[in-house]
Amino acid sequence: MTPADDSEAARAALEEAHALILELLPRLHALRADVAVKGDDTPVTAADRLVQAELAQLLHAQFDQLTFVGEEDRAGWDEEASGWVAVVDPIDGTENFASGLPEWGTAIAIFRDGRHAGSMIALPDLSLRLITGDVVEPANSRITAFSSGVDDALVRQIAETPQARIMGAAVYNLHGVVTGRFARFVNPVGAYSWDLLAGLALAREHGCRVLVDDVEYDGGYLAPGMQHRVDIRR
Repeated sequence: MTPADDSEAARAALEEAHALILELLPRLHALRADVAVKGDDTPVTAADRLVQAELAQLLHAQFDQLTFVGEEDRAGWDEEASGWVAVVDPIDGTENFASGLPEWGTAIAIFRDGRHAGSMIALPDLSLRLITGDVVEPANSRITAFSSGVDDALVRQIAETPQARIMGAAVYNLHGVVTGRFARFVNPVGAYSWDLLAGLALAREHGCRVLVDDVEYDGGYLAPGMQHRVDIRR
């Protein structure tokens, strides 16, 4: 398959994934109060696990010999990332989701042999989604969005920023900066590949300047289990 064929296959799978998430939404709302606390003191709901399991089944059916990398239960973390790879955050912003806030979403990034093929950010409670190849007419915001993980660097930058927001979901922030609802998204603390990859790819596609760990991001695959600092500007 050519890169164009890979992109077409990825987009078709991402369209199906988005439809699946919308279909699951009533069940997800019903499960939002079924919460456990993981070892790192972050929440996971039964809805997180349901979305991950359903997306794994869908994507495995779409791609031969797929490596599925998911946030929950260390899915695919130790597998070799060759051939088709899907990196999935089933529910990013779980604290928001479990609290009944709409600022949460699902992120999927698909690679083949280390080359990006397609990505999606879906914010179903806000009826928003962005897939590789979509047309964006960006807004013109002055707001800088910051990650919700707090350290001295983040506090200092917020104090120096005239218009700052902390929304509690990387996918919401990434969707915002790609679409111009934010002028910038900064995470000086660090986030994982499933939080970032879809949004990083979409940001590059739509002309944003993307720094990962203070280096210009080249669109490559990020291995699971490692945190990365990001700074993205429209």
